[in-house]
Amino acid sequence: MEFISGLPHYLISFLVILTVLVFVHELGHFWVARRCGVRVEVFSIGFGPELFGFNDRHGTRWKFSALPLGGYVRMFGHAATVTEPDGRERPMTLDEQRVAFHHKKLSQRAAIVIAGPLANFIFAVALLSVLFATHGQTLSSTVVGEVVAGSAADQAGLEAGDRIISLNGQEIASFEEVAQFVQFRLDQPLDLVVERDGTQLSLTALPVAVETTDAFGNVHRIGRLGITSTGPGEMVHYDPLSAVGMAARETYRISASTLHAVWQMVVGIRPSEELRGVVGIAQMSGQVTQLGIASAAFFAAVLSINLGLINLFPVPMLDGGHLAFYAFEALRGRPLGARAQEWGFRIGLALVLALFVFATRNDLMSFPAVARFFEHLIT
Repeated sequence: MEFISGLPHYLISFLVILTVLVFVHELGHFWVARRCGVRVEVFSIGFGPELFGFNDRHGTRWKFSALPLGGYVRMFGHAATVTEPDGRERPMTLDEQRVAFHHKKLSQRAAIVIAGPLANFIFAVALLSVLFATHGQTLSSTVVGEVVAGSAADQAGLEAGDRIISLNGQEIASFEEVAQFVQFRLDQPLDLVVERDGTQLSLTALPVAVETTDAFGNVHRIGRLGITSTGPGEMVHYDPLSAVGMAARETYRISASTLHAVWQMVVGIRPSEELRGVVGIAQMSGQVTQLGIASAAFFAAVLSINLGLINLFPVPMLDGGHLAFYAFEALRGRPLGARAQEWGFRIGLALVLALFVFATRNDLMSFPAVARFFEHLIT
């Protein structure tokens, strides 16, 4: 199997990319916590036993741990009391309260929590900005070159030479954006504004859902209009300021498309088999690094965006779950009870583990040999 033969390369590529993204995420928590006066005890890349590390002048232990699949920042004072080495609990002193996370204002705690996902979005914008300014971005004209007979575009009245201006009220700048926008509209009406002979026309199309295989061998169900551009795209380079603007636009587009695809999985429009886990991401990491640094940088930016989005989901155990608890605290005027929070984290852990198992199952079933093995087991 290609995956087995390339496993060392895939694993190293995945761990390098994941380590960078986790460091960025945790650095967001760390930086804002320090700005809010919280004492940070540990900044760890990975979980489990420490491999190596050092203490900074503020007393934070920076370390690499044995299991490099994630990381964490441990702040002082997540509880109202202090646990001594012998297991006894005691109230915090006034000095300890001043640097304890638990005793910070609600707005400060929320800022510390949201800083992790926000750091991932900022990192994605920075990475894409450098990529667009140095390597460039491939863009094609939004002028329709050809309309496939009998396609969704043909039935909607699109003609060769039409210039697509907007889709569902969103301004379109390139044919690549058209393709990316349409692929997530499965059996959903699409409102187009096109320019024809100097006049703007409003049309409605119903993209057809088709199955396609991407460069990594993953099968996706996407929407198709049935049009082509007027020609191959050209590589566009931006000045630094324009690169940042285009990177922010691309980050927003990827975020919106990802959330749209997740919602389609939830309601059953899109097959949940498209969800990928650690094995699938590791495989893609190895493949994109073989394509060059530009492809690897873009892939890392997309992963960073997804890491930020996932952590904002209102699931206990994730940053979004903490923010949900803080929202309840703001509404009630006091935190949720310890028992309610404990059950919330238990449910959140169960959901995260179930999602991990399901995504890993999808990864393994994407390999023909594994799929045939399970097929023989049940037949």
